[in-house]
Amino acid sequence: MSSNKCLLMDAGNSSIKLALAGKNGLGTSFELPTDMRETSDSLGLKILAFFEQEQIKPHDVHAWLIASVVPRLNPVIKRSGKNICSAKVYQVPRDLHPAITNRYDNPGELGADRLVSAFAARMIYPHEGIIVVDFGTATTFDCVIKKDYYGGLICPGLYSAAQSLNTLTARLPWFSMEEAGDTLEICRGTARGLAQGTVFGFAAMTDGLISGLKKLMPQDTLVVATGGGADVLIPLCGYVDELQPALLHQGLLFTAIDNKIL
Repeated sequence: MSSNKCLLMDAGNSSIKLALAGKNGLGTSFELPTDMRETSDSLGLKILAFFEQEQIKPHDVHAWLIASVVPRLNPVIKRSGKNICSAKVYQVPRDLHPAITNRYDNPGELGADRLVSAFAARMIYPHEGIIVVDFGTATTFDCVIKKDYYGGLICPGLYSAAQSLNTLTARLPWFSMEEAGDTLEICRGTARGLAQGTVFGFAAMTDGLISGLKKLMPQDTLVVATGGGADVLIPLCGYVDELQPALLHQGLLFTAIDNKIL
């Protein structure tokens, strides 16, 4: 087994998504819930379980690349990488910068996930303009023109908004997104009304914001979606052109290749 493998990690507010990468590209992904109580040992045991599932020995992995929006976990992840793999742990974009120009007013304010996903989309698609819509804990809209990241919009996330309705209201019932169906109707039940209002409302918000942003972008602009809520919303959105579920991991992979780590 070749030791020229990297562990790619998307450390988000709701989950930590892992994938192994080698010369042949991305392998299987693995998802853990984000836990602020995590220690380097507890995280290491979970990652070792992933390695065992993939029939990989820790010494087969020589580097970890991390895009993290959870600063508290960064030192935990670094210690875990050193302890279980004796691996170099690179934070992107702090240690390794994707080949895209960050034109945010305060570049350090921009989440690593947004920059890395924008870079991946730039590498995959030839269009002059790209809008990346990430349906995660927050819903983000990121605008790329040529090789420049220009900025975007941040809105509530589909599932976090639904959770707020469930936890902050006394009489509204729990509901499942699957109850929304695929056709808008005048609902005669509260749970279905919540599901339809949430899902169709987010789809309408997505289309409305994309429509507005495209007026500010080059004529040749592609819209790419990613994130956990994409599967629910994309069928109801008319302005999304492509779905890339592993966009952030692809951005980390491209960064590793550019920096000769793979």
